Order: sequence, then C-alpha cells, then structure tokens
Amino acid sequence: MGQGPTGATFFATTPIYYVNDAPHIGHAYTTVAADVLTRWHRQRGDDVFFLTGTDEHGQKVLRTAEANGVAPRVWCDRLVQTAWKPVLATIDAANDDFIRTTEERHTRGVQELWQRIRDNGDVYPSTYEGPYCVGCEEFKLPGDLIEVDGVQVCPIHSRPVEQLSEQNYFFRLSAYADRLLAHYEEHPDAVQPASARNEVISFIKQGLVDISMSRSSFDWGIPVPWDDGHVVYVWFDALVNYASAVGLGTDPERFAQRWPADVHLVGKDILRFHAVYWPAMLMAAGLEPPRRVFAHGWLLVGGEKMSKSKLTGIAPSQIIDHFGSDAFRWYFLRAIQFGQDGSFSWEDMTARYTSELANGLGNLASRVAAMVGRYCDGVLPSASDVGRAEEDVAAALIDTVATADEAMGELRFHDGLAAIYEFVTVVNGYLTVQEPWQVAKRFDTDPSARARVDTTLYTAAEGLRALAVLLAPVLPKAAAELWASLGASAALGGLAGQRVQDAGRWGQLSPGATVTKGAALFPRLEDPPAPSA
Repeated sequence: MGQGPTGATFFATTPIYYVNDAPHIGHAYTTVAADVLTRWHRQRGDDVFFLTGTDEHGQKVLRTAEANGVAPRVWCDRLVQTAWKPVLATIDAANDDFIRTTEERHTRGVQELWQRIRDNGDVYPSTYEGPYCVGCEEFKLPGDLIEVDGVQVCPIHSRPVEQLSEQNYFFRLSAYADRLLAHYEEHPDAVQPASARNEVISFIKQGLVDISMSRSSFDWGIPVPWDDGHVVYVWFDALVNYASAVGLGTDPERFAQRWPADVHLVGKDILRFHAVYWPAMLMAAGLEPPRRVFAHGWLLVGGEKMSKSKLTGIAPSQIIDHFGSDAFRWYFLRAIQFGQDGSFSWEDMTARYTSELANGLGNLASRVAAMVGRYCDGVLPSASDVGRAEEDVAAALIDTVATADEAMGELRFHDGLAAIYEFVTVVNGYLTVQEPWQVAKRFDTDPSARARVDTTLYTAAEGLRALAVLLAPVLPKAAAELWASLGASAALGGLAGQRVQDAGRWGQLSPGATVTKGAALFPRLEDPPAPSA
C-alpha cells in the first residue's frame, strides 16, 4: 500500500477569471497548471486545497451585461453555469472550491479586510484624476501606456484608456514600499520566476503611489463598509477571494488553519496586483502575505497573446474534442517552460501527441499488456533472472522520481515531465534490447528462455506501475486505465493512495496479478480540424 499522508498542508490558487466572456485556452492553461500541481501534492499525501473561481464585479462586466441587454447578475449567473464551471470538467480539473465574488461569504471577507485597513489608518478620501483601462480594470500610471497616433493606449488591450475624475477612497500603498522590499529580501522565492521578482523589486524601488480603493461612478460591486455610496475597486475586491474562500470574515478558525496561501498562479500581466498591491493590503490588515506568487508567460497564437477581442481565443473544447483532456494537459505543460511565453500550434500538438503519447507511452503500455497476454496467459510473471539490464531500469526509476518530484514542486513542469518521459524511453529501449518476442521463440528449445521473458515483462510492467503513479497528476484518465490494466489495485490499492515519493521502490507489483489489454491509451488520430478562432 502507499504511504500515509505527509501531514503537510498545501493551498494553491488560480486567478479568478472575469466573466465578461467565455474561457479560452489561456485561462485553461493556468487552471491546468494549478490542477497538476495540486494533484501532485495530493499524490504525495498532502492536505491540499485548490481554489479557482470568477471575478464578477467592475465596469467591464457591467458594460458587457448592458451590451447584452441583461442585468449584471443575470449575465454572471449565465456565464458561470454555461461556460466557466463546465470548462473545469472539460479540462478534468479537480478543484476543491469555486468562489464567486458575488457570494455573501466573499462580500463579508472583503468588508472585513477593508474595515481592518481603514481602522489601521491606511484609507483616506481623495480625488482620482487620470487614465483608466476598463479592459485591465486598472488605474494606469503614465509609464504603463503607449502612444498610438497621438492617443494613449493600453499595451495589453491595444485600446485607448479613459480619463477618470472621481471622489474615491485611497489606500496608503506608499507606506508599504520598505516593508515589501524587506519581505522580498527575507523571502527571495516569494515571487517567481526570477524575471518576475526583478520586475516587482524594480517597480517598488521606483516609488509607490497611493491608489484608489473605491469607485463612486457606478454601483456594481461590493459596498465600502463605512460608505455605501462607494463600491470597492474591482481588483481590491477580487484579490480578497483567496482569503474569503478560506474563512476571512466568516470562519476565523479555518482561516487560521489555511492562510497564508502557498502559491498564487497568475499570468504575468497581473503580477503587480498580486506581488505589490495584495501583499501590501494584507500587511495593512495585519495578515501574512502569500508564500509565493508565480507569474507564468502568455500563450501566443500567431505571435499574439491569446485574446477573444483579437480573435485568437481558442476554446479548450476545440482542442480536447479532438485530442482528449489528458493530451491537452500534457501538451501545455510539456511543450512550454512555465514562466515563459509559449506558442500554441495544431501542428506541434499533433506531433507531440503522436510521438510522445501514442507512439511512446501508449505503445509501451499496449506492447507490455499484449505480450503478457500472449506469453503468460494474461498473468503477471515473476522476475527470476534479474541482471544488470533490470538493475539499470530500477536505478533509472529512482533518479526519475527524485528529479520529477523536485521539478514539479518547484513548478518546473516541463522539466518534471521531461524526466518522466525519459523513463518511458528507458523502458521502451529496454524492451527493444531484450526482444522478448524473439526470446519466446526459443521456449521449446532453451530452458532459460521462459525465465528471461518473464523477467523482461515483469520489469516492463513494474516500470509502467511507477509511470502510472508519476503521470496520475497530469494524465489522470490514462494513468487510471494503465493502473487497471496492470491489475495493481488488488495488491496495492487504488492509484490515489500511491505516493510519489514511494514510486521508485522497485518490485511493488505482485506476480500473479491479472494484466488486461484494453483500448489504446492514446489512439491514432486523423489530422485535426482547423477550428475558427
């Protein structure tokens, strides 16, 4: 049986996503990364809490609802139920919670946090005058904008900014520059990757200015607790979801148990909110900052960031309907270095699906099950002729587990999956050298042939046992099918109970187990359609 729980807790989040439109693969990329990370921690026996959700307030959502002729709450309810929650099933995400900023528990958390900050003297009334990007829902600084044909434009949305003049409440962000710098000096891994950390430190060192924490020109938002003529600025509402979901304002005991978050996964375009504004807000409220903020790169299509407005937004279902959810999850974390920009193309995904999943892992599983069926009547044999070749496979597995466990824990998904796939090639190469199909031809003439074939097939099956454990977080469907094919549950229990850190211990499969050859884990596919964006 797998080892028991490690006792460690692990709390990871995605950003909460705007409900002004349906999700595209840029959103799914972040969620898949968080899901694989938290599944990996579960496979280690950790007490995991994986949070995602939707950001439903602010001017952008209000205008989108108005443009569609419905009230904003109606619009949000519709999009959440028809698009945002269903996509989690589409990508096979195993989140523990889904928070909406229109929920009462979130409202209470936001008002609790901002009341604390005001009580501590870090909120004051003033006038905001300056540029605002509705697409980003962000008050812009002059250096944030670019000029196009004499017009100040948001570089992310390529649209002109609006000029605002409002009587609002301000958060005294400027008072927290030194504390933030000290925090990041003391915790050098609190912002990752290094490029993101450098960007945050540079931004803070340039000097922080106080920022409006409320809006007074519309009412779609959470009322400021001491002045219901204002609503909380949408980002200063949304960021609190990470705390309100674990009990801030509603369940102090649970909040004390879960907070701070171990990692916030975010796109690099929202790094400043998560690594400057959010920790400063928490400090002002007397709470701990998150332990780590990890900013990944953009998904690019045709050289541009994934965007519905630019017609480069591809729905996850357009890919998954063809390749399946496991392949979707594998591709985006295997092909792109997490933390850097990466380009998606149908051609590259097709090539990796064919070479790595169908011809690599899938063919290995199929060959082993077929040969156990052909030469051993479907019963896993014992290994009685172990030699240097088998010892090399077992040693390679120990290295694989150590390398993959370290890489996945550090969010170097591409390195972790590369190590696991290298072990697939080790086992495939072992079979190619051992040629059990050739040795089996000597069963009637060579007394040693049976022991050699049995040992070879047990070794390959034991390699697949370990691969099922290591791949369960990223290929949950295929790993479960592989585990069932090996007949592993009878002696070892369910796949979920197997521990990553124990996967390298050789010889866990029990001879005598029934091995079955099911449908191909990754069937050959015709060329994918060319979907419209």
